[in-house]
This record gives sequence, C-alpha cells and structure tokens, in this order.
Amino acid sequence: MPVTLASLVQHSALKLAVRAGEDRLDTPVRWAHASELADPVPYMEGGELLLVTAMTLDAADHEAMRRYVRRLAGAGVVGLGFAVGVNYDDIPEALLEAARAEDFPLLEVPRRTPFLAISKAVSAAMAADQYRAVTAGFEAQRELTRAALAEGPAALLARLAAHVDGWAALYDASGAVVAAAPDWAGRRAARLTSDVERLRERPAPASAVVGGTDDRVELQSLGTGRRVRGALAVGTGAALGTAERYAVHSAIALLTLTTERSRSLQAAEQRLGAAVLRMMLSGQPDHARAVAGDLYGGLLDAPFRLLIAERAGEQDPEAEHPVHAFAEFLEAAASRSGETVLTVPEGDDRLVVLAADGGAVVTACESSTEREAEEAGIVVGMSAPTGPIAAAAAYKQAEQALSVARRRGRALVEHEDLAAGSVLPLLADDAVRAFADGMLRALYEHDATGRGDLVASLRAWLSRHGQWDAAAADLGVHRHTLRYRMRRVEEILGRSLDDPDVRMELWLALKATAGSAAGTSTE
Repeated sequence: MPVTLASLVQHSALKLAVRAGEDRLDTPVRWAHASELADPVPYMEGGELLLVTAMTLDAADHEAMRRYVRRLAGAGVVGLGFAVGVNYDDIPEALLEAARAEDFPLLEVPRRTPFLAISKAVSAAMAADQYRAVTAGFEAQRELTRAALAEGPAALLARLAAHVDGWAALYDASGAVVAAAPDWAGRRAARLTSDVERLRERPAPASAVVGGTDDRVELQSLGTGRRVRGALAVGTGAALGTAERYAVHSAIALLTLTTERSRSLQAAEQRLGAAVLRMMLSGQPDHARAVAGDLYGGLLDAPFRLLIAERAGEQDPEAEHPVHAFAEFLEAAASRSGETVLTVPEGDDRLVVLAADGGAVVTACESSTEREAEEAGIVVGMSAPTGPIAAAAAYKQAEQALSVARRRGRALVEHEDLAAGSVLPLLADDAVRAFADGMLRALYEHDATGRGDLVASLRAWLSRHGQWDAAAADLGVHRHTLRYRMRRVEEILGRSLDDPDVRMELWLALKATAGSAAGTSTE
C-alpha cells in the first residue's frame, strides 16, 4: 500500500501527533519536503507533506495563516508538519484555526524528531511499496504466462481481469471482439469498436484511454512494426497502479506473441497452401488432401468457393497493402467462427482463397466486400460452389467473375450471378462497342443519306428470326421491300445473312450500339 499521512502517524519512531484534518489522513504522500519560504507553492508539485519550523512565518497572524493554508491546500500539498520547540513551543492558535477551517491535515512534530527522519520514513515506505508492486507484478507475469501457455488467451484475460479488479477484452485484426472476461464484459467491449478502429489506424504499438460513465478503459494495440494484429482493452474503476501496470504490460507481450506469428512459420504455411492449391488445380485432390493433412484437410472434403482478389487501383504508399489487409480480414472471420481458410498470395497484388461454401468467410466476403473494397482498394471474383475434383473449373469461374467485376466497376462479382443473368450487360465494354460500331458503320452511313432504313429493317428481321411476313408487318412495308433491303445489307457488309454466325454477330452488334446510333450516324 502507498505511504499515507495515517501510516506516518502510526510510525512509532516519529511520534507525530494529529492537530487538524483528522478525516483526511488516508491521503497518499508522494514526498516529504522541508521549506521555510513564506510562499513555497511555486516549488511544489502536489502530494507533498510540507515540513516547517516557522522560521520566516508569522504563525500567530490569523489572516496570514489563513492565506498560507489556503495556498498550500490549493497547490495539492497533502499536509503540514510543524516542528514544536524550535521557534514556537507549541503550534500557534492562528495556524490551528486556519488548518481546522480548511480541514487541512496539521501534524505536530516533536523537537527530538528530525525532519530527515520523516523524509527517510517516507522514502523507505515508498521503496517498500514499489518493491511489493514489482513483486506482485512478477507474480502476475508468471501466472499470466502459465495461463497463456496452458489454456490460451481466454484464460489469460480471466487472470488479468482478476489482477486489475476490472475486465479485459481481446480484439482481432478486424476490430471484432475475440474474447472477454468476465462474461458480461463482452457487451461493454463491443461498444468500443469505433475506438479500436481508430487505434488500428496508428502504427503499433499504440495506446489510448477511453473514459466512460462506469469505468476507465485503456486500449493497447498488439503487433510489431506497422502491422496491428489486434488490441487489448482493460477496464477499471480508477487509474492502474504499479502492480496492475506490470500485469497489463505482461499481458500485452504475451498476447502479441500469440497473435504475431513468426515470419518463417507464416511463410511455411503459405508454401504449403500454395502446393495444395497447385495439386487441386492440376486435378490431384487425393494428393492435395495428403499434403494438407489436418491443416486444410477438412476444407478440401466439403463444398467450397474459390475467390480471387486483386488490387483495384493505385495504392497509398503509407497505407497497408490492400491485398494483405483483405487476407487478414478473411482470416479473422475464419478465426472467430473456428473455420479453416486457405489463402495463397500470387505475387504482391493477387490473392487466391479457398473457403467453405456457406461459411463465415464467404458470408463476411459477400456482406462486407463493398465496404472493405472501398477502404482497402480490392476487387473480388467468386466461383460457384464446387468440390475438389472441379477446382480448376472453379478457378476459371473466379477469374471470369473477377474480369467482369473490373469492367463493371464492382467490388465483388459471383460467377452464379453471371450464369443466372443476361449476357447483354457484358456488352458494356469499350472493345465490344468499338467492334459493333465498325461492323455497322456502313449501314448507319447508308441510312444517313435517306436512301433507306437498313438498320431498323435488319433489327426487325433478326428479332423475327428471319420471318419475312412478320418482320415486314412490324416495319409497315411489303415483304418484297424487306427482301430488297436485306440484299442491300449483304451487299454493303459483304457478308451473307444465311450464315448463323453472321446473324449472331449482327444481333449482338445492334444490342451493343443501342442508344449510340444517333452519334454514329452524324459522323
């Protein structure tokens, strides 16, 4: 316990007597300082026990003593030790009245007790308190280490919460609550996600203090260098003491070790994942299962999705790499749900992911990719659900979806959406429109001279699958007129409408140039 006025009064060798402020003796004492200045306040920091003999004080002047005591109390001085038998045989009544009026602790120091003895007593008590705190901190460190090694982060948080007489919570790299102790602390920790998000934007290690109505919360980032792997929140009713601070620092170190995997281990896992993926794509699922073992084996036995993520644009050199950030986002989602996920980097700007169909990783990707992509700058293509034997086809599906996502400016495109939708949106591409414009330009130029309406006639004839009477009726012309126009189309284009490939290309060209005919015809 810290040294207080009460503990000094109870010190048998000092023989101190309390003359005023009896109700405020539990105040901690930071130091004992002797000063005979009439106004020592400019040299005080607060928390001192001031020792005087009143050599330069008019201690019998009531007004002077009232001002003197008020100044000391306002400066945070915790008490006044007055030596009797030196300049005054007893504490003057003026000083007693002033101290009692302010409820300011006033201690009588007998002549045989030197001020140095009081200073030594304070120093010794502070040293003993510091030693107890350090000893308790080392004991907490040992206990937290045992808990972390034997039972994991959840047990470590429980021990830490008990040591600080409060609560503790662990957040993953995405800012989500992984574990909390006691159980009720999970709700409190969830309300701090915005504060954790701001902390994650700063290079590790970083810290912040969040003041609440019920507690005081310290947030500490976990990780090394610029990479923030998670965060620790510690909530208490008051500021942490020395022993509690040791416990928190030990928890930070232990949690950082458990969340910051070594580079060699991470590189080994990535190499293994890349080998498993190559075997899957080459049609060797049995070999892939054998190599994956327990690490990825369960994932390969169930329907999965294959995702390909790429950087969407230029990257801020000061920001975290978007593909790396997205990988951590998916791995955090897998960790929270206890799923297995296989992430394989392909260079610095591309990531291939195998994740269980319908699992937390795919769900998180579908629900959060728009926001994550906007923040991190990525684009994602996702295959349809598949199994190990069709991994190569799933890879092609993901690449196709990724290509469409880039052209459409979308953050995520699923291959199933392409198969279930229309082919027409795929025509919204500059290369396709350029091909269509070139193919139909001669017809538009012919129509611009007023010598016929070949484009509209071609569109009507194709829409009626080459039925002359129905197409002519749609146009309001005789079928012989329509036959003449179609021969002119063949002559101008130099292509036969009997060829089904030609009819298909012309139809798609008409669809691709819909809405742009006016601009083309005026050229």
